[in-house]
Parts: sequence; C-alpha cells; structure tokens
Amino acid sequence: MQSLCILGRQPALGTAELESLYGSGAVIPIGRVAALLDIDPDEVAFDRLGGSIKLAKVITTLNTTDWEDIEKFILQTSPENAKGLPGGKMNIGLSAYGLKITPQRLTRTALSLKKAIHNAGKSVRIIPNKELALGSAQVIYNKLTGPNGWELIFVANDGKTIIAQTVREQDINSYTLRDRGRPKRDSHVGMLPPKLAQIMINLATGDRKDGLILDPFCGTGVILQEALLMGYAAEGSDLDQRMVDYSAGNMSWLLKNFSIKNRDIILEVGDATSHGWGHEPQFIASEAYLGQAFTAQPTDAEIAQNVSNTNLIIKKSLQNIAQQMPSGTRLCLAVPAYHTPRGDFKHLPLVDSIEELGYNRISFEHLSDSELLYFREQQIVARELLVITRK
Repeated sequence: MQSLCILGRQPALGTAELESLYGSGAVIPIGRVAALLDIDPDEVAFDRLGGSIKLAKVITTLNTTDWEDIEKFILQTSPENAKGLPGGKMNIGLSAYGLKITPQRLTRTALSLKKAIHNAGKSVRIIPNKELALGSAQVIYNKLTGPNGWELIFVANDGKTIIAQTVREQDINSYTLRDRGRPKRDSHVGMLPPKLAQIMINLATGDRKDGLILDPFCGTGVILQEALLMGYAAEGSDLDQRMVDYSAGNMSWLLKNFSIKNRDIILEVGDATSHGWGHEPQFIASEAYLGQAFTAQPTDAEIAQNVSNTNLIIKKSLQNIAQQMPSGTRLCLAVPAYHTPRGDFKHLPLVDSIEELGYNRISFEHLSDSELLYFREQQIVARELLVITRK
C-alpha cells in the first residue's frame, strides 16, 4: 500500500526529509504539495516528520482531473465502503489539491456524498469547506482520522487524480506546547520552530533511530528537546551560560511533561570555535550563529558585515568540529542567508567552499541545494540548511 504525505508550508524541506529517511527511490514528489511513498502508512514514522502535515493511505488513482468524473466515482463506491465502519454517525470531510474547483463545489459534493451514504443506511455529518483543504484543527476537532471519520484527499498529478484517506494529522496542540509552552524562551537568540528542528534532526540522522546528537549552538534547547522526543541521546553546548541554564530549565520541563524513554542529556558551556567535547556524537544538528537580527531591510553594507561576522564564526566552528569527529559523521547545520531587496538570497562564502573545511555536501535527488531554505515572506534572515558529512 502506498502512502501520501501532504507537505507543509515549505515543501522542499519536507521532500528532503522524506528522502533522507526513506531513500530517494521510495519518494515520488507530487508537484509542490505532496509526496507519494512506496511504504505502508503503518510503517511511516509520522510523529517524527516536521515537514508533513497529513499522512494518508492511497485508495486509487483515476485517469482524470475532471471533477464530475471524480465525484461520480466516490458517489458510486463510498456507500459500500461506509458499511464496514462501526455503528454511529460518520464525520466526512473533503480536501482537494491542484484541482480546478471551488470550496463551494467541494461542499456540494460532500452533501451529495452524505445523501448517498444516508440512503445506504448510515447517518452522516459533513464538514463544510471554507478552503479547498481542511486545516489540521478541523480534522482533529471533527475526529476525521477516528473510527467513524473520513477525510478524503484528492491530489492532481499529471492529468490524473490520486484519491487517499487521511490516517494521521499533525499534532498542532503538541507543537504549540513545545514551542510557546516552554518556560525559558528568548526572542533575541531566534525562535527555532520544533517542526524545523525535527526536519534538521532527520536530515542529520537519515534512517538511524538511535545515537547521540550534538548541538554546539544549543541556545534554549529546541533541537535537544526534539532529539529526546525522537528517542536520541542529546548533548548541547553554548558560549552563553544563560543559554545553557535556559536549556537545562527547558529539559527539566520536558521530562516532566512528556513521556521520554531516552533521558540522556549533557549540557555544558563552550565556544563552538574552540570547545572540546568529551563525548563523540553520531550526528550533529544545530542552528549556528545567525548574527544580527534585522527589523528593517538592511543596506548592502550591513548585510556584507553580517555575512563576514557569521561566516568567520561558523567557519572556525566547522574546523574545530572536523578535528574531533570521525570520518562519516553527518551534520545538518542551519546557517544564515540574507534576503536582499532584489528578491534573491546572499549566501555565506563557506557554503561554496565546504570541501576546503573537511566536509562533503549531501545533495538530494528530488530538489536542488538552493531549495533548502527556511524563511517567511517578509523575513530578512533565512535559515539555509547544509547537510554535510565529515570527510
């Protein structure tokens, strides 16, 4: 059985994450919104995916994108399939991606589906569409992944339509708690989202589900937090004693509020450009020094100065790490890239000279290196993800 992942706001990162975990041969990108996996949904570790918002099981693929044909198919097949569900009222919602229809048309189809299933002897409640795709809150609140729930997904793919049923939805409440509910937060050092931390860990670890992850710029400990939740041991260091104290406070909060099997955590003060780590990690995942935060568009001279400062610190850190890590150690490092008034990005010089620092860059089959950028529309400093291995 094939799985279908609906990707998040920056689908390239979600695609890279899936490729890192399951191999390029198992991943088939569907435009900019989804990816097929040649894996049974039960075998997909959805809880650890930061770049996917829905996991669905593929039901069939139709050789059309005409909505009348699609509607006819589901009206014919759904009543019989609904008979196999437990007693009680069904909740049904529809989501469409890449198809030329309106939310109103989707809701009319849902009403027709309700009538067809009701005529077959099953009580049905539908979820009206304000948008073409239902949001995570709608899916969770209406229990569309429960025993009596259906969210049917329709994805256009090169003249065909994939039809799938959602089996898992991202846990938005847990993400909010792990982000805003942490006791120690500091906007001045950047607010790394837990989802991005998950993606970075998956890019660093690949299909390895155990081992020690080092974050040499740990800040308030978001990567350490997500590493522990994903079953890894974690080690963090930071130049600032206050950040190490913040990480310690957040780790104590984490252990009290979440069920975590591997509680191995090491924290220490240390400058990443010169520190010696007493433990040899299997992987490194870290948001490096991002430099000055800008609230307004900086001048070219200000960007150049920030590039110079951050490039020097990160370069020295990579050189220091290279002296202490064995060949093959895999890293995912978030480094700054600057959104210019011209609409392009100015990258750090070290990105193009990573081999001179003792590393090889890992490239992905389904996307280019330049697509590994995390940023919001008006954000000046983006995070560029470098996935590299020690030579």
